Amino acid sequence: MIKIFYLIFFLVWGCGLATTRPKQEMSDSQAAFLAAKESKAEVHAPQLYRKAELLYLKAKSAYRRKYFNKAKEYAEQSQKYSEQAEFAAEKKVAQGEE
Repeated sequence: MIKIFYLIFFLVWGCGLATTRPKQEMSDSQAAFLAAKESKAEVHAPQLYRKAELLYLKAKSAYRRKYFNKAKEYAEQSQKYSEQAEFAAEKKVAQGEE
């Protein structure tokens, strides 16, 4: 009985170590979000910016709680929306729609 307990314990403990921290994804997401903020995307592309901000905050929260798979997913989505918001803001500024 004790051998089975130890076997289950080490299997569960080992699975937790197999998940890696999404450091690069979080860093990329932060850089993209800051670039969108710098391009005034909150003014020129507010819907995309808000979506990116929400996902970025969710990624940070999941990372703090050690839900690394969710954090990676949210960070990647946040990066995508941040880049879209930045592009839309830059496009509006270039077209003179300030």
